[in-house]
Amino acid sequence: QVQLVESGGALVQAGGSLRLSCAASGFPFSLYGMGWFRQAPGKEREFVAAIIWSSSSTSYADSVKGRFTISRDNAKNTMFLQMNSLKPEDTAVYYCAAKSGYVLSPDSRRYAYWGQGTQVTVSS
Repeated sequence: QVQLVESGGALVQAGGSLRLSCAASGFPFSLYGMGWFRQAPGKEREFVAAIIWSSSSTSYADSVKGRFTISRDNAKNTMFLQMNSLKPEDTAVYYCAAKSGYVLSPDSRRYAYWGQGTQVTVSS
């Protein structure tokens, strides 16, 4: 049974930091590309960051570039999103997702597995 479980969401002040985690099970994590997406109230889900199986390549949305860092630990079947210099516009539910293949993708339709999400709220 495939599971992706996000954690680490919280209420934080603008300028603060958070580290999200995504624990994976039920599929060969080390062979899958992983991504973070987010959805704010009243908005569509949007791409945040992605990382390939080997961690040798990453991709970021322009809105988070330079502030967020995606990483993974294949030995622990876990992915992370380090979020610094948080802004109120980063407020959203953050989802982790997994896709087969070796190509980075910002397209949510290419991701087969999804977690339930973790809430990040940034106050001004």
